[in-house]
Amino acid sequence: MTPRRSFLRDSGLGFAAAAMTTGLRPALAGQDDSGPTFRKAIKIGMAPRDLPLVERFKLIKDCGFDGVDMDSPNDLPLDEVLRAKEESGLIIHGCVCSTHWASPLSHPDPEVRAKTVAGMTTAIEDCKAYGGTTVLLVPAVVNESIGYDEAYERSQAEIRTLLPKAEEAGITIAFENVWNNFLLSPLEFARYIDEFESERIGAYFDIGNVIRYGWAEQWVRVLGDRIIKLDVKEYSRDIMMNEGLGKGFNVPLGEGSVDWPAVTEALHAIGYTGWATAELRGGDAEYLKDVANRMDRCFGMA
Repeated sequence: MTPRRSFLRDSGLGFAAAAMTTGLRPALAGQDDSGPTFRKAIKIGMAPRDLPLVERFKLIKDCGFDGVDMDSPNDLPLDEVLRAKEESGLIIHGCVCSTHWASPLSHPDPEVRAKTVAGMTTAIEDCKAYGGTTVLLVPAVVNESIGYDEAYERSQAEIRTLLPKAEEAGITIAFENVWNNFLLSPLEFARYIDEFESERIGAYFDIGNVIRYGWAEQWVRVLGDRIIKLDVKEYSRDIMMNEGLGKGFNVPLGEGSVDWPAVTEALHAIGYTGWATAELRGGDAEYLKDVANRMDRCFGMA
């Protein structure tokens, strides 16, 4: 546990202190101090799926991205993934657990939860083999049949069984804030992370996902050095109000309700230097180059 997190726990200041303190995280693997503050990546599903993996990797690299986030478990042979990585020069900086929605760790059936425990175990192994540093996890789902308190307790219990594996592999389990009706406040998100008392637990903060009910720059300042990596997407409250909740994502980066200068300022204030991974619809090379350029403009790197 970092000194700051220990202070929050022991002092009894809890949430109020979390909102006022920030910290620094070291640069992540594949990044040095002479490079940009943020390194751009995309989710593997954004690249054209009809191309062989090595060609997909090369295209991603040619479009201006340094890295990629892979899905795991997957059906890709390890040697094929490593060959694509070597031939393209693209960094596989992490993996996304591919079972957490269908088999949430908050489900009342232990056999259902076990599927994502197994999926996370595979993802941790794959991530280490790929040379990555994080596995993204949606920690729980709350719905009509899964209570909030039950989700909190079950998910933490299951994640604690995964911690020894993550610690042994040197991989961080990073929770994404999503529309799962869970951890709806940055204060609660911070507390949830801190209760694990592990440096192998953190936040994979999704900038666009909070705009429906909050302000990303506020979440950044509260979460502080708990933020391990960033997911990058846009959201429009105007479109949401006129066309529906999900439609709010149908807006290009930089043209919605995210206050990118404020978000960037907050990220600099907490000392964030790491990966920023686009999580958008897929497209061809022209589209991906536009995404890379928009990310540069959003983060003031253009």
